[in-house]
Parts: sequence; structure tokens; C-alpha cells
Amino acid sequence: MSDPLFSRFGREFSAGDVLFREGDPGDHMYVIQSGAIRITKNVAGVDRVIAILGPGEFLGELAILNDKPRVATATVVSDARCLVIEAKTLESMVTRSAEIAMRLIKKLAKRIDAADALIELLMHRDPKARIMLALARHADAFGEPTEGGIKIRTSSEELARDVGVEAAVAVEVMTRLRRLRLANEVADGILVADVGRLQDFVEFLEMPHNIGGEG
Repeated sequence: MSDPLFSRFGREFSAGDVLFREGDPGDHMYVIQSGAIRITKNVAGVDRVIAILGPGEFLGELAILNDKPRVATATVVSDARCLVIEAKTLESMVTRSAEIAMRLIKKLAKRIDAADALIELLMHRDPKARIMLALARHADAFGEPTEGGIKIRTSSEELARDVGVEAAVAVEVMTRLRRLRLANEVADGILVADVGRLQDFVEFLEMPHNIGGEG
């Protein structure tokens, strides 16, 4: 059965395609029907992963609403089908539909919360804890449920780069997590056995700092 929305607005993208780059003018937004898209922002010459978006998520609306250049780069991680909505169409939809306007507002609020969490993560003083916190955050926000746990489509090296930590530290952390059967690096990403246990483990490691045990 054909999808009338996709027939009108749909486009297919291959893994590796760049939907837009940071600094580009913004004249379209994208609604993901299938696949995954990575959002990155250049910070001090290094691309940091802000989010990995999947089906039901949308992106690119900020540049339209603010009438400003793109603030991040969007790259297709796995083959994707998206609805591509022009600025005029989005403005018309928001004007005519309170439901669509409310969805946009809720999404923007959610992204502000995510940005605050990312700032808190990057300010953490312990690089090993930063890796584990980032891993738990990615698993909770962007993970794909599988039989063996939650899969994240990233590598330890990419994770280290995202939070400003040396790759060797990430390798050391992943080795420890593998021994504890909390997480393991696989061919196409990282598999987290139990996000809750991983978060509990990070909190346990932070206890000496919280009670002044290392002061």
C-alpha cells in the first residue's frame, strides 16, 4: 500500500549521505520514517556527536524557525527514508495545526534538556566516568533493543572524541566493562547489557567523590 505522504514529500538516502552541514542555509526540515541520522557539531575543530535520531524523530526545524544557518551537521548512519518539508509548508502546518505546534515546542524543550545533560557530562572531572556516562546516555537516548542488550551505533574511539577523552582511556574503560559483563564492543557498535546496571556502576564509582572520600 502506497504512503501518500511519502509520495508527496518522501526521499530515500543512503548511509554516508549528508543532509546538511553546519553553516548551511536552512530551507527544509526532515521527518525520519526509517533509518538513523547522526547529528554532529564542530567544537574547537572536533566533531562532537549531539544525537543519533531514528524513526519518528525530526530535524532541521531550528534553522527554519530562526531563519538562521544550520547549527549542526546531519549525516545518514543507516539507509533512511525521510519526509522533506519545505519552510513554507512547515509554517503553514504550524499555523493551521495546534497539535503540530505543540509537538515542535515539546521537541525543542527536550533538546534543551539534552543540551544541559551534555554540558554536565563534558564538565565531569573523571575521564573514565565521562566515557561511562556518555555510554549510558547514548544507550538510553539512541540505543536499539536487541536480544543481547541495547546496541549503540558508535565505537569507543568515537565515544572518546565526543566527550574530549583520549582514545586509550575509552579502550581501558571498555575492557573493564567487558570483564564486568556490562558492555562489549561489537562489529557495528557497542552492546550495553543493562543500562540500569551501568548507571548504578558509575554512581558507585562516584561515591568517594560525593562523600569526600578522596579529599
